[in-house]
Amino acid sequence: MTSTPSDPNEPFGAGQPAYPGPQQPAAPYGSYPTGPGGQPPQRPAAPPQPSSIALAVKLMLVGAALSLLSLVVGFIGLGSLKDDIARQMRESDPSVTQSTIDAAYAVGIASSIVGGSITVLLWLWMAWKNGQGRSWARVVATVLGVLNVVFTLFGLAIGGTQTVSVVLSIVNLVLGVFILVLLWKKQSSAFYDATAASRQLY
Repeated sequence: MTSTPSDPNEPFGAGQPAYPGPQQPAAPYGSYPTGPGGQPPQRPAAPPQPSSIALAVKLMLVGAALSLLSLVVGFIGLGSLKDDIARQMRESDPSVTQSTIDAAYAVGIASSIVGGSITVLLWLWMAWKNGQGRSWARVVATVLGVLNVVFTLFGLAIGGTQTVSVVLSIVNLVLGVFILVLLWKKQSSAFYDATAASRQLY
């Protein structure tokens, strides 16, 4: 049996099955799901702040301003602070030197500046993070609020502070308690939960 010779005028490879071209690789096992059009799914939008959180953030900014005002008032009363330190140190040790009193006074000033600055920054930080709906920020704000109540009541019990400082401490105390009430309201809790869900990847 003989094969029929191909037509010399026919192009090479005519009538033969086409050579398979490159194939698209199969999607790897466990690949990420995609949304419409092959795009990755979008995370839900962050929920808007409820009125309780918006008010709490504003009051935290007020707390930062009050803390800054307390720091300024403390600087105004530095003269009486030095006298108080000198009197207390001489009562405990009559032979104390002036250089020791000056050193204690310098430490007192530095402590007031550092402590006051940290307090202002904490107010601003808590306003920022709670405004974003961070659940851990509400826990931190609660701990700081409780410590603020304890230290304020302790300072008022000791006494010996200026009237303006006492008034500012009381206002700050009431402000902190009211902020905590706002942060733990039902609508605030729903906001923290919804914000946490919006940050999850699907």
